[in-house]
Amino acid sequence: MAFGRSSRAKQRPVEPVTLKILVAGGFGVGKTTAVGSVSEIRPLRTEERLSEAGRPLDDLAGVESKSTTTVAMDFGRITLREDLVLYLFGTPGQDRFWFLWDELAQGSLGAVVLADPRRLEDCFAAVDYFERRRIPFTVAVNTFEGAERFPTETVRAALDLDPEVPLLVCDARDRSSVRDVLVTVVEHAQERALRAREPVAT
Repeated sequence: MAFGRSSRAKQRPVEPVTLKILVAGGFGVGKTTAVGSVSEIRPLRTEERLSEAGRPLDDLAGVESKSTTTVAMDFGRITLREDLVLYLFGTPGQDRFWFLWDELAQGSLGAVVLADPRRLEDCFAAVDYFERRRIPFTVAVNTFEGAERFPTETVRAALDLDPEVPLLVCDARDRSSVRDVLVTVVEHAQERALRAREPVAT
């Protein structure tokens, strides 16, 4: 009896590539909500109640009902494909916690900048941060209930975004909506990396 190799030989499990994505933006823009809505694990949160002592430091205009804030980071994970896993790090939004951003940004593939259409100016600092460090990012305008909707061209002009920066509208509470934003970030970062490898024409 002849023995041959089985066509059903056991395949080795796929070792997924893991990528780090930051979720940034102003105070109360929906970063914790976005990470929580899309994470396939119970997200790690470092939220603390807002105190009276911190009120002079924290601008609550437009988010008066907010009672907690992220003081270090949010952490979640999502599997986009069998071979691709994203680790999500939500950054703190207040100025006094920005010293943590440099550490969180190390090793990141790209970032999402969440924007509140009622307070677009609150995401200027995040946009500037990623532009200066040449970290690929996507801007996602979070659709808050009752907020006025602006054309994406208007938002792009208000934020003075480069034409190559993707700009989307999303709902931070909706898993599929946030997932679409994350896919866009990964694709944008990959395109940037490919362009960087192209030889310069002489």
